[in-house]
Amino acid sequence: MSFILDFFKGILIGAGAILPGISSGVFCVIFGIYEKLVDSVLNLFYDFKKNIAFLFPLALGGIVGVLLVGKLLNFLFITYPMPTKFCFIGLILGSIPILFKQANGNKGFRLHYLIFLMSAFFLGVLSIKLESILPNVLNIQYSNSYFFYLVFAGLFMSVGIVVPGVSSSVILMSLGVYTTYLNAIATANFHILFPIGIGILIGSFMFLKLIQFLLCNYHSQTFYAIIGFVLGSVLVIYPRY
Repeated sequence: MSFILDFFKGILIGAGAILPGISSGVFCVIFGIYEKLVDSVLNLFYDFKKNIAFLFPLALGGIVGVLLVGKLLNFLFITYPMPTKFCFIGLILGSIPILFKQANGNKGFRLHYLIFLMSAFFLGVLSIKLESILPNVLNIQYSNSYFFYLVFAGLFMSVGIVVPGVSSSVILMSLGVYTTYLNAIATANFHILFPIGIGILIGSFMFLKLIQFLLCNYHSQTFYAIIGFVLGSVLVIYPRY
């Protein structure tokens, strides 16, 4: 029963990895497994059997969630692009109160926390420019260097997977590869999925260590930065044509 329950949790966590405005990390927080998940991944070989027993159904469900939701999203973005984008903007804004509650949970609100919120918000706004110019400036699509760019995209996508409130899909939108990613899932194109997967694996271990340190030592500041980035991500999704 525990395996089945964790499997369905994994499906939602996998869906959060590709739904714009929704974070896999938020689902982990909602299910009450975020800290245990971080510890299990970072200490995988300290108690390998126990950690694998916990992680395997989540990982299996995550793969199923990505495949199922990826095909549906690919259809929606092609057939109903405007309603789909506005739907996800609503999901983003709806998650803000939960993040504020988590941010103020330890010590309450401090005025200087707004500095972290505003700084992250401007980074989110900057990502709009990155979405339109970065792939063109690098001039790498369909070239040999595109493999390494996809690894780079997967590396930063992992931020949205491990950090509650940050959408990995919005990050891919900022880098101009979200549509490519959806098409690759729908068509099982491993020439695209493999390098992204490499970046996700590398980035997950890197950012899990970082987020563990930040949440332990700068909990509220970290969450206010997350809120700022989430607010900025609305402008990334917002239809501009």
